[in-house]
Amino acid sequence: MLPTIETHIAQELSVHANQVAAAVALFDDGATVPFVARYRKEVTGGLDDTQLRYLKERLGYLRELEERRAAVLASIEAQGKLSPELRADIAGAETKQRLEDLYLPYKPKRRTKAQIAREAGLGPLAEKLLGDPMLAPEVEAAAFVNPEQGVADVKAALDGARQILMEQFAEEAALIEKLRAHLRDNGRVVSRLIEGKEAEGQKFRDWFEFDEAWKSCPSHRALAMFRGRNEGVLGLAIKLPEDLAGTPGSPCEGHIAAHFALREQGRPGDRWMMDTVRWAWKVKLSLRLELDLMNALFERAEQEAIRVFASNLKDLLLAAPAGPKAVIGLDPGIRTGVKVAVVDRTGRVLDTAVIYPHEPRRDWNGALATLAKLASKHGAALLSIGNGTASRETDKLAADLMRLQPELGLAKVTVSEAGASVYSASELAAREFPEMDVSLRGAVSIARRLQDPLAELVKIEPKAIGVGQYQHDLGQAKLGQALEAVVEDCVNAVGVDVNTASAALLTRVSGLNSTLANQIVMHRDAHGPFANREALKQVSRLGPKTFELAAGFLRVPGGDNPLDASSVHPEAYSVVMRILADLKLNVQGLIGNTDVLKRLDAGKYVDERFGLPTVRDILKELEKPGRDPRPAFKTATFQEGVHDLKDLKPGMQLEGVVTNVTNFGAFVDIGVHQDGLVHISALSEKFVKDPRDVVKAGDIVKVKVLEVDIPRKRVALTLRMQDEVKPSRPEAKTSLSPARTKNFAKQPPSAGGTLADAFNRAIKRT
Repeated sequence: MLPTIETHIAQELSVHANQVAAAVALFDDGATVPFVARYRKEVTGGLDDTQLRYLKERLGYLRELEERRAAVLASIEAQGKLSPELRADIAGAETKQRLEDLYLPYKPKRRTKAQIAREAGLGPLAEKLLGDPMLAPEVEAAAFVNPEQGVADVKAALDGARQILMEQFAEEAALIEKLRAHLRDNGRVVSRLIEGKEAEGQKFRDWFEFDEAWKSCPSHRALAMFRGRNEGVLGLAIKLPEDLAGTPGSPCEGHIAAHFALREQGRPGDRWMMDTVRWAWKVKLSLRLELDLMNALFERAEQEAIRVFASNLKDLLLAAPAGPKAVIGLDPGIRTGVKVAVVDRTGRVLDTAVIYPHEPRRDWNGALATLAKLASKHGAALLSIGNGTASRETDKLAADLMRLQPELGLAKVTVSEAGASVYSASELAAREFPEMDVSLRGAVSIARRLQDPLAELVKIEPKAIGVGQYQHDLGQAKLGQALEAVVEDCVNAVGVDVNTASAALLTRVSGLNSTLANQIVMHRDAHGPFANREALKQVSRLGPKTFELAAGFLRVPGGDNPLDASSVHPEAYSVVMRILADLKLNVQGLIGNTDVLKRLDAGKYVDERFGLPTVRDILKELEKPGRDPRPAFKTATFQEGVHDLKDLKPGMQLEGVVTNVTNFGAFVDIGVHQDGLVHISALSEKFVKDPRDVVKAGDIVKVKVLEVDIPRKRVALTLRMQDEVKPSRPEAKTSLSPARTKNFAKQPPSAGGTLADAFNRAIKRT
């Protein structure tokens, strides 16, 4: 069983089966993806984290498939119906759907009309009519009339025979797959307005009369239509072009007839048999296959939406940290005031306040005085401003403070406050700040996420960070699992300072869970900072296996052993010792000594346990120990005087921050409380297949305003500075028909208003 699984996955990944087998053995032994990817390269032949994630997911699927295969075989064998041919077909089924198609005729089910007909003795009649079209159905049926069995007349006999044949047609696995393939290749997703829903469904008006090829329908459009259906506005169906054209009959009926060698040739039984085919398609097969394809469309769209969300989340988590600087966090508000929190270079809360610079109090000078006092008292270097309501007004307050008090040396940065309110009300925040008002906890989070986005955002459920599309329409368990994997990969890619990390951050480290993370924090609080990695073994419940999985990702800067501040795993310290012995240097003399390290022959230090990939990783790490894979910190500068949509003018060139990337473009915060959209076709002069090939969340970009639609609060932007613009619209405009615009992204548009029109369509789908 397992070799088949290993071989199957190896073929999908285009790697050797022994690589997959090695990874499977490690996972079965409890290893994590980050650990295997980083510290077991020799064992797996260098499989990376992306390959390992896929491998682990497919391993689960294929093992479930094997379990189901065994159950199906046992069930059919118990019925005495397992032929060698059927066994071979079941053994060759590569998907759960194919397996269930094969099992369908033998699957225990409620008593059907076909079963009742068989019990009445009509099975032979069905076989005769199917086998010989020269037989006249009415004549043959007369011999099967049996009132005692419930067959009152010829019509009843023929109806029963038809039910048997319809069920037989609908349970033929090879035919079902052929019909499904035809629908996949030729079917169209059709969306229509439900009568009487025009007013309440205006946001779905692009889909009131829409159809698109099933196989090419993109994720965001499919999810938009599914949402419209779920809200009772749209009716969805999958139709063939012949259905839409009103052509009598269906090509699928032809497939059914051909499969059973049935043809209309004027023979006595042809008409009755073709009617049976027609009924089998309409009653038994069409609805079932339509449901199959609808589910497949949703799964495909869901998978792509999860991929987009995961990619954006990774970019956000790996955003550049400002580093260990004292920060004042400002959580903007109008009536309730601006919440203020000051944190030191380690993130410890030093002070809090609430200021009221905006309506209704308008205590601008008092707010400036409070902020100046806090900055001076605590030596703050940065002002971190949440990007929510009153953000630009608060940004102006910060600018005034910097202008009036230049000696403070402050810099201001606007950060995403996505998820801050979720964290504020969380159990974790309550434990961390039991005496602090909920509203002030948000300001703390805003300050800390500027210092280290990764360390702070791990405290928030990934789904609450909100960098996806249609995230609430997706399977929450599947979405959560994918996002948790992203968080795990990011945390372990960066590494964690075991002496400063929160329990929430430690929980994401390879091999650790919430219980062990809390044990580490408790031990640290009770005994002081860890002097070295070996001291971790003194933590209650942290055994040898956990130490193996976690130690390489836990760092001890300034400890007894300089190697403990690096990503070199303790198990490989012996390699470093051999290098030191050869060079007659100590650790301090080797770390960072690029000239010496580059001259070393890595192959010289390969042994039975540590191969060339590991030795090379060690040498690379010794050059720059504890190197952070995240980019250098820099900020966007919002244009002065641009605070609201009405301040925008077509043609303006602005700096902004990419907040979200979808399949149809990127959203950019330009400081006006409403992110603008750069449509996929406005990202580059060249054709763009995936917007993330050009931009990612957190990027600072220069954009040009193409169009401003104030009533609908929409801004169309472009990264192509030569694009022509359109005047701002004082009134909303009805978007173009989807039938005319659905292929818009296939080509970069000509200069003019096309981008803005595309924006009006695309914005509704996020």
